[in-house]
Parts: sequence; C-alpha cells; structure tokens
Amino acid sequence: MSSKLSARLLDIVNALPLKNGLRILEIGCGPGAAAREMAGRIGNGHVLGIDRSAKAISQAISGSAQEIKAGSLSFRIAKVEDFELEPGEAKFDIAIAIRVGALDGRHPEIEKKALTKIAKALKKGGVLYIDGGNPVKTLPIDTFRNSP
Repeated sequence: MSSKLSARLLDIVNALPLKNGLRILEIGCGPGAAAREMAGRIGNGHVLGIDRSAKAISQAISGSAQEIKAGSLSFRIAKVEDFELEPGEAKFDIAIAIRVGALDGRHPEIEKKALTKIAKALKKGGVLYIDGGNPVKTLPIDTFRNSP
C-alpha cells in the first residue's frame, strides 16, 4: 500500500498514533497519497483530506475510488483558515498538516484563523501534528479552542 509514498511521507504516517476507528483531518492533502495510506490503517475510521487546490482534490478523488467507495476517505476543497465542519459532521481525533503555508509562521493572522478552525474541528483532547519534528511534532491548540 505504501509503494506510492515517498520515504518522507511514509516516515510521517508511521509516526502518527493511528488506530482503528480514528477520524483524521489531513490539511493540505495534495493528491491524497498520505490520506490513502492513513485510511488503510484505521479500520472503520475515516480520513477527510482538504486542500485549497481544486486540481489536487480532483487528483486525490480520482486516485482514491476504492477508499471513497469503502467510506474510509473523503476529500473537500477548503482553505484551512476557512474550514468548517458540515452540519452533523463528527469532530476529528487528530489533524495532520505537512508543508501547509498557513501554519509555517510567515502569516500570523492567517495562522491564528487556521488554528482556531482546526481547534473547533478537533474533539476535546484532539491533537494537531505538523512537519518539522522528527518527523512530526504536535502544535498546541488549546488556547485557540474558545476563540471566536
């Protein structure tokens, strides 16, 4: 299954605490390779991949027919700083963001908005993982949970 993942992405997916039943939000999913890998590791869980690029989402959907049909994976065009759960949509256990410009520290206002949206989409105790660790690190989001 991981044959299509780069060694770097495989290291990142391997570092996540994936288990059966998790709901995962992948921010900046690109063509969906990591999302497919995670979907294959969480049993009856679900991965939602979001990306601001319609082209990336189109590629992700076309490469993920089996996982989408099985109900373990879905994709949505969305900017993280504008992301909202859909009515009735369950919150996520973890979020993962790799090379996401809105979270790289260069745009503090966008980053604050993005972290607020992520915090609202995660369950209490949910964790945001970003790149830049070995190979990932967590980003504290509790201070954003009650932001407007």
